[in-house]
Amino acid sequence: MSRNSFWLSLNSFDLKILAVIFMVIDHIGLFIDGTPVWFRYIGRLSYPLFLFCLVWSYHYTHSRLWFCLRLYLMGLFMAALRWWVEVYQWPEAGSFYNHNIFVTMLLTCLLISVIELAGQDKLRCGLLLGGLLAVQLAFYAAPWYLLPQLRRFSGDILTAIFPNLALNEFGYEFVALGVAMYFLKTRPDKMAAVYLLFGILLFSRELLGDMEASHQFIMVLALPFMLLYNRQKGRGWKWFFYIFYPLHVFILFYLANFVL
Repeated sequence: MSRNSFWLSLNSFDLKILAVIFMVIDHIGLFIDGTPVWFRYIGRLSYPLFLFCLVWSYHYTHSRLWFCLRLYLMGLFMAALRWWVEVYQWPEAGSFYNHNIFVTMLLTCLLISVIELAGQDKLRCGLLLGGLLAVQLAFYAAPWYLLPQLRRFSGDILTAIFPNLALNEFGYEFVALGVAMYFLKTRPDKMAAVYLLFGILLFSRELLGDMEASHQFIMVLALPFMLLYNRQKGRGWKWFFYIFYPLHVFILFYLANFVL
């Protein structure tokens, strides 16, 4: 039986819309006092769906250079927006929080390219790997030896300028998960096994008192949606998602601090 013969299938646009819905519910729970705690639980499904769509988009894109550049520029924009809100415009207001999935996505794509190039073009692989290492060093060295003006920025801001594998919104674990999902994307049974093992790992960490896990193991409930993917693009609202992400965060921040 082919994947398209199921009574229900989801294209990339459908999955992104689901991810957006889960994300908005999550962020309402984050910013707005008094919302049910399960709003945050629902939000645990959002980023894994975005990550799943990312690996397929990276597979199909006509220009990986432009794809990565777009993620980098969006990461810079989110960092600049946070700095403007928290430091310049409304320093007395509540936190804008670290909303920058673009850095984690960019690092995922770069690691995918490094691994693929290792078997295709060792020179380009070496250059990209060296570039990644240089960026990691620059994250720590630039504020102290090259650009002391950067010392005013937090690590969450600096990692948008120098994408850091150890310091990004979802951490190196989700970068590694994204890489695994990419190379197993055409083998859904194996991808599902890795994905579920990752969820079990997060559940185990939470049982040990790791507060950063924050019920992220609930992400396993996103797996059925991924398995319904029919490898179709759907509507081409690419820029909608890039615009909606910073816009909805800013609106919720403003409502939470100055309206509600």
